[in-house]
Amino acid sequence: MSKKQQLFEDIYKDSYPMILQMCLGYMKGDMDLAKDLSQEVCINIWNSLDDFRGKSSYRTWIYRITVNTCLQHIRKEKKSKKVAIDQMLQAIPAEPHEIETTKSKSLYIAIGKLIEIDRLLIMMVLDGQDYDSISEIMGIQPTNVRVKIHRIKKRLKKILEHGE
Repeated sequence: MSKKQQLFEDIYKDSYPMILQMCLGYMKGDMDLAKDLSQEVCINIWNSLDDFRGKSSYRTWIYRITVNTCLQHIRKEKKSKKVAIDQMLQAIPAEPHEIETTKSKSLYIAIGKLIEIDRLLIMMVLDGQDYDSISEIMGIQPTNVRVKIHRIKKRLKKILEHGE
């Protein structure tokens, strides 16, 4: 096995749950779409592995690839407007072995109602990233991250309580 293959396997084992969770948030709780998008992220990681310069940690680098892949997918989806939001919400799987509790489904649906950047931020918070890491990934000041996350949490609470 080559060094590149071994490195990729290590990255995959360590990062796939985070990648899947981020994609799940972007795909508004649709596990099938999230898995497909996660595979696309992994392909992008493999293709970019030789370009990693070590200016950040692998985890930060993987977040950036995941975010960029998700945003590209959303932009393509908006351009083609294949599926109406109601159809997407109906497509959320009801398989008990997936992440699925009623609360988590509701949370992912609520997260799906946020704008792209807010979805990214809250998914990083849910993944346990600290504000400094989020700041580095997003390229914004840590104080701005705190303010944005506070506002996002208030918005999510309002969505969950009132179904907006």
